[in-house]
Amino acid sequence: MLFNSTVFLFWFLPIACVSYYALAHVYGASAAKVLLCIASLVFYGWWNPRFVLLLIGSIAFNYTLSLALTGGEARQRRERWLFWLGITANLLLLVYYKYLFHVLDYLHVLGWVQRDYGSVLLPIGISFFTFTQIGYLVDCRQSLVRERNLLDYVLFVTFFPHLIAGPILHHREIMPQFANEATYRFRFDNLAVGMTLFSVGLIKKVLLADTIAPWAEAGFVAPHGIPFLNAWSTVLAYSMQLYFDFSGYSDMAIGLGILFGVKLPLNFNSPYKSTSVIDFWQRWHMTLTRYLTLLLYNPMALWIARLRQARGHAVNRQAAATPAGFATMIVVPTVFTMFLAGIWHGAGLQFIIYGLLHASYLTVNHAWRTVRPTRPATQTSPLATAWSILWRVVLTYDAVLVAQIYFRANSAGDATSMLAGMIGLHGSGLPLPVPLGTLQTLGMLGDHLRSLHLLEVGLRSSYNELTRPLFMNGLLTLGLGAIAFGAPNIYQILNQWSPALSKIKLQPTRRWLAWEPNAPSAVAVGTLLFVATLYFDRTGRFLYFQF
Repeated sequence: MLFNSTVFLFWFLPIACVSYYALAHVYGASAAKVLLCIASLVFYGWWNPRFVLLLIGSIAFNYTLSLALTGGEARQRRERWLFWLGITANLLLLVYYKYLFHVLDYLHVLGWVQRDYGSVLLPIGISFFTFTQIGYLVDCRQSLVRERNLLDYVLFVTFFPHLIAGPILHHREIMPQFANEATYRFRFDNLAVGMTLFSVGLIKKVLLADTIAPWAEAGFVAPHGIPFLNAWSTVLAYSMQLYFDFSGYSDMAIGLGILFGVKLPLNFNSPYKSTSVIDFWQRWHMTLTRYLTLLLYNPMALWIARLRQARGHAVNRQAAATPAGFATMIVVPTVFTMFLAGIWHGAGLQFIIYGLLHASYLTVNHAWRTVRPTRPATQTSPLATAWSILWRVVLTYDAVLVAQIYFRANSAGDATSMLAGMIGLHGSGLPLPVPLGTLQTLGMLGDHLRSLHLLEVGLRSSYNELTRPLFMNGLLTLGLGAIAFGAPNIYQILNQWSPALSKIKLQPTRRWLAWEPNAPSAVAVGTLLFVATLYFDRTGRFLYFQF
């Protein structure tokens, strides 16, 4: 079931929400939990009911295994085997559904296997509910889980706002909320804030992301030979589509969570305003960054530190500034983490390149922070400060833009063709119309310019037909860019009413933009919902559903 659908907005959500609070009021929190678990399974199974059994089986396996992981000293050896059995089983599930058949297709192209193995449908959200449960097993192994209530665990995994596209939850943030009786008491503030955030996210998806999506799709469907202007138009359009699609889903997920009295962690914080790639990953898919840091980067960095100490090498900040120390303590864990992050996003060489590109960006960013000279604090002019921020934002966005091409392209070859078009190797894409006589006067130069698609024989009308779609796409992209780069995000507008469960400090917006739960806000929310429903017939799935 999609958030951006009539059946969800007018049937599923109001029935689930009213029933949830009614059951909690009459029969208590346990009844509300059971109702929410059932509603979440219905939500997940709406697309393909058979995958509900897969989800239930995954939950049963991981919860049963978690009961045996007590972290006690007496059973360390057995628990170690059980822990790695659980991790391996979860990863094998991902490998089967996400990677096995892609690998078989590649081997078939090489002539190593026959194509008689069929195919498999990818369950929506498998990466998210699998990673959530892997994190839970790790915490059980480290004795960080205090209470292991089955109903709370099922609700923790299946809670429908986050189930199919995140945010990736941590049990210490969510399960205590499910155990809190106050969660199940209806509050008007939660309704007002939740519907406001949901409505803003819905508009981002159906009115902004889906409006510009056709411009991006058209270019990536046929990237080979794409000319300069068309390539840039495609890539910038996709960049805005991805931004508002993912931002919209994240807003809706957190808004839905607060409707049910549950705060979810912030997952998206104006990432295109980042002044470095390190800053970008602290703003983009924030719960994935946290997950990768805790479960991949930190263990690898700790293992390397222990290895260096065993060999008598220092592991302090000064050691990390040396070439050898930087390579082992910074580069290795960064490349390891981002390589696996790329693979997590999908099968194919393009996703590996995506991960390695960000690994290289982060490495350069860390190196610059290490070697740049320390300058004395001096007061600079507002213009100098603005220029300093501007060039860093532009540089960061350009780097992210290149990586996004590999993130979106159907293959590494398609991504390379798109990049070739962006640097002008396939012509300009907007040939200048000239009379035949003028072209003949230019002689060989005219023939050469025509071969590069810089000139064409034609009239101004044909020129207008070529410029009109590029001009319209350019205006739309520019408008969306102005919002992404210049406007305050919804969490700044909500300010002290912000429902996100996060320690990130958000700068408050201007007072006249600050949100309050009053009649004008209710009218604004109703208007947004009404406008969004007008576009339901043309909306599609969220981009992160494929992961």
